[in-house]
Amino acid sequence: MLMSAIEYRESLRALRPTVFVNGRKVESIAEDEMLRPGINAIGVSYDYALNPKYEQLALAEQHTSGKQVNRFLHINRNTSDLLAKLEYVRLVCQETGCAMRYLVMDGFNAVFQATFRIDEDHATEYHPRFIEYMHGVQDRDLTVGMAMTDAKGDRSLRPHAQPNPDAYVHVVERRADGIVISGTKAIVTSAPYVHELLVMPGRAMTEDDKDFAVCCALPLDAKGLTIVARPAGRPGESGAVFSGKYGQSTGVCMFDNVFVPWERVFLCGEWEHSEFLTKSYATHHRHTCIGARAGFGDLLIGAGALMIEANGLCMKRNSNLRDTMVELITTVESFYACGVAASVYGIRDPAGNVEPEPVYSNIGKLLLATKIYDMHRLAHTVSGGLVVTLPSPDEDHNPETSADLAAVLQARPDVPYAKRAQVARFIEDITASYSGGWMSTISLHGGGSPEAMKREIHRRYPIVERQDLVERLMSRGALSENPAESEQPGQCCDAGCTPPEAPVVPGVRKIAGTGD
Repeated sequence: MLMSAIEYRESLRALRPTVFVNGRKVESIAEDEMLRPGINAIGVSYDYALNPKYEQLALAEQHTSGKQVNRFLHINRNTSDLLAKLEYVRLVCQETGCAMRYLVMDGFNAVFQATFRIDEDHATEYHPRFIEYMHGVQDRDLTVGMAMTDAKGDRSLRPHAQPNPDAYVHVVERRADGIVISGTKAIVTSAPYVHELLVMPGRAMTEDDKDFAVCCALPLDAKGLTIVARPAGRPGESGAVFSGKYGQSTGVCMFDNVFVPWERVFLCGEWEHSEFLTKSYATHHRHTCIGARAGFGDLLIGAGALMIEANGLCMKRNSNLRDTMVELITTVESFYACGVAASVYGIRDPAGNVEPEPVYSNIGKLLLATKIYDMHRLAHTVSGGLVVTLPSPDEDHNPETSADLAAVLQARPDVPYAKRAQVARFIEDITASYSGGWMSTISLHGGGSPEAMKREIHRRYPIVERQDLVERLMSRGALSENPAESEQPGQCCDAGCTPPEAPVVPGVRKIAGTGD
């Protein structure tokens, strides 16, 4: 069953989670104004799946069931799936800035791989158990939040050594019918308005940390779960021309002796597999983030071009603006190209799905994480200072000032002041407001910090192969000015060469490269 955005919102009414926003308990997550922009954004992923225009990207056949499902719940089987996923994420983020729901797909693919390995090593039944759970989510077209990043406490200490064990989610009791977990997940995207949470380990564990090596799923209104969340976007603010409609909430999820039945447990104490699960998810998610920020970049490119026109300028005549726009385009398409490469060179996993190539995935994510600030700067450069000096929209309805503002702030006769003001406020909203700063920070740290990506690039890049390449060139004499220095006979002539000894003249020091 595929839901619409309206049906998704209605489905949230059946949930009774404990959610706080801005110090206030939320009575109905489906109706709360502070969460509405986030619900609107996820709703796009539901409506696009029902639109024949997008169905080739938005839908996919799940190989374990043969059913058609929303792509954001799908297990990627080949490189075409990875390319479709990347393009679809970009598409929905062009509409919403960030659609959030794609995290489900990243988590599902990582758990699909990890449970296959755990079952092989420990003769457990996690893999079929997870598939059954996934099928249920797909059949009901649910949205699942990813609860991965722990509060962490003292970061110099491992999970088991924390003074407060609730700094990490951990198993406090194993029962015949399931497990009981406690602890805190500190950064959970879309936490207040999903149907389920998928809890995953946030780091590699040691044997001493085995109680912290846990992966399980639970409904949002599970007893003992409390979510303390931010508002989604900037709902209700007059200048929030975009983030008042579409936004993203993150929540701190606190688990206080929450019971999880065994059929929803996919890792419990197999600590040696936590690192693989964590890194696999990171690779899938960083690849997806590339598509998401490319969609956001498309908004900056379009708004920048409109602002140039509204200011009475032209990229053809004003080369400085053209060059700045080209730099913005190059930035966006450079990291997106890494995502395409990661898709094309995707790696077949023993579980049967395909993981994006990790080096390209991490390079693309590192580029977008560090270039997001440049993207904002470039959009500001082509737009001018009106972006942050334009009076608030409230002045548009002020009878004492609105007519004068409209007269003096219109730049071109064919572009009304109202349009110029709308574009300027749009750019301010997504780059220079609270939402703009938030987007920069989440781009930098979402999916792991730049340091984590640098470690993965260094760990996975074939540096030794590049060393061997140069060693081979040197052994053939290819890097020598004198090919006769080759160590391999036959490289400079059929018989191979031995450099002739230079004659020694008493009292004269022979200088290499001179005739006498």
